Amino acid sequence: MTAMAPLRVACLGAGYFSQFHYDAWARIKEVTLVGATDLDLDAAVATGLTAFDNLDRMIEQTKPDILDIILPPAGHAASIRTAIAAGIPTVICQKPFCLDLAEATQIAAEAQAAGVTVVVHENFRFMPWYRAIKAVIDAGGIGTILQATFRLRPGDGQGPRAYLDRQPYFHSMPQLLIHETGVHWIDTFRYLFGDPVAVYADLRRINPVLAGEDAGFVLLDHPSGVRALFDGNRLLDHASDNQRRTMGEALIEGTDGALTLLGDGSVTMRRFGHLDTRQVLAPDRWQGFGGDCVRALQAHVVCARLNGSELENTCQDYLTVIRVRDGIYRSTETGTKIRI
Repeated sequence: MTAMAPLRVACLGAGYFSQFHYDAWARIKEVTLVGATDLDLDAAVATGLTAFDNLDRMIEQTKPDILDIILPPAGHAASIRTAIAAGIPTVICQKPFCLDLAEATQIAAEAQAAGVTVVVHENFRFMPWYRAIKAVIDAGGIGTILQATFRLRPGDGQGPRAYLDRQPYFHSMPQLLIHETGVHWIDTFRYLFGDPVAVYADLRRINPVLAGEDAGFVLLDHPSGVRALFDGNRLLDHASDNQRRTMGEALIEGTDGALTLLGDGSVTMRRFGHLDTRQVLAPDRWQGFGGDCVRALQAHVVCARLNGSELENTCQDYLTVIRVRDGIYRSTETGTKIRI
């Protein structure tokens, strides 16, 4: 990144996950945090930044170069429109992006027309283990990819108090497993294998206290014949000292070998026809959530802003993820494979 005056970053939202955003920004030397806004002013004050309970007032007083929106979907459209009207050139917005495809499409068009860059904070593809897997795939390390499986096993969904201590709104979400969580792997799979062309899904609700689904299988058809299986069950766990590091385990199989991701964040490779494995990536020792993926995404946006490098997950590009998500729910409803 080039040496220049630090970019001014203001944040909207001070809920549970925002702690990872604030921590990551504080560790990026090219930025300075200038304010935090939340309807709960005490929560904004607790960030240690200049606190506001009104977005317009924060923008007027702090004049940010980047607005980081750390809100649920209901708050996305209005906040982005406020940023557009204020002439903020770069916006980062949490996922799931907007309320539905129609709203997301409209916001993407408005941002593009105004020359405002909106990046969706879809950070899982920035986890170091997926970057390592991508590097091996691109180098031809396991030959032609034929299939992949991710087994989501966070082990946090059992009993009547599931999620209440961390994200209580999970209880009332009409769509949970895919809309809130599975989108991470829709995006990660498309990063690794290309945009899906069709999906087939079988979703179900196991914990009766929830409004939405918490388990299911999703089969994604990717270009060149790759099939990826998302096998999600929030009630079950996997072997890890931190169930939220990788949230499960992955196996990517090619004609010349296979890559395995374990719950400690390590990646190993086994050559076809061999018993021994070699380590591609050591177990997780990074600071921050999920291999420090939040910082990696935010640093990626800062680098693009300063140096003009290409951005991943602009809101226009992210519309594909929303279309795939909607296809998954249609597949469950109809019992058929859905073309994207």
